[in-house]
Amino acid sequence: MRVFVTGASGHIGSALVPELLQAGHQVTGLARSDQSAAALKAAGAEVQRGALDDLDSLRAGAAASDGVIHLAFNHDFSDFLGSVETDRLAVEAMGEALVGSGKPFVGTSGTLMVAFVEGRPATEEDTLPAGPRIDSENYAIALAERGVRSSVIRLAPLVHSNLDHHGFTGHIIDCARKAGVSAYIGDGANRWPALHTLDAARLYRLALESAPAGSRLHGVADEGVPFRDIAEVIGRQLDLPVKGISGDQVSEHFGFLAPFAGLDDATSSTLTQKILDWHPEENGLLADLEDGHYFAEEQH
Repeated sequence: MRVFVTGASGHIGSALVPELLQAGHQVTGLARSDQSAAALKAAGAEVQRGALDDLDSLRAGAAASDGVIHLAFNHDFSDFLGSVETDRLAVEAMGEALVGSGKPFVGTSGTLMVAFVEGRPATEEDTLPAGPRIDSENYAIALAERGVRSSVIRLAPLVHSNLDHHGFTGHIIDCARKAGVSAYIGDGANRWPALHTLDAARLYRLALESAPAGSRLHGVADEGVPFRDIAEVIGRQLDLPVKGISGDQVSEHFGFLAPFAGLDDATSSTLTQKILDWHPEENGLLADLEDGHYFAEEQH
């Protein structure tokens, strides 16, 4: 299959490209910079120059492919709604290029979008009618009614591995280092799901190959790790005190992540594992943090 991948040189993309190539697929990756283009070529992929706001490039890449995996997102939290709108337009451009083709489109969303569920872990069947990133998810799912084998993977907020250099895990560690304390909010009992990068790459490949049209899928291995447990491992690794914070301290400590750090986001991937016969195999979040690579990188 000729696969067009946005975000191909990023965190998950750097694991997904070899995963696809090893499975016999051909990969064309979207590249905004010379550095990204060189990385993709070195990995054995072809290059489509462009960016998420270059809709003509996105349409061309999708139209020339046998399937699309959309990973890229502009994580500019100073203009989050602008990034959300860019993503929505990008999904629509690629989706329109696939209408009536029967080809797969695999989009990306996040489990934090369904953190409203109370009393149980969120499942793939939990949805919202509208909202930031939710609009893109719902549009992609609706493509199933227009002749596209569409699916969306809701990723855990903590996708972790030694390939992760700019994600939420590293940000939480940076916050602890800068503040001199590893913090959680309140009693720290709120839970965040997590997923290893290599397990994420396999999930995207399987979704491309066999996800039923209109599938919402959960990229989750650890269903819900208490935030206090995360803070305690970080505190041990950095030799810092660990404590709960509240009020104005939350935004001061966590920065752009403050609105999300206190959410209880326990999330199940039971249906996803059954649908795709996908079973996470790599280290869980706490074991990966204990491994120490996140902290070695921070010192360079």
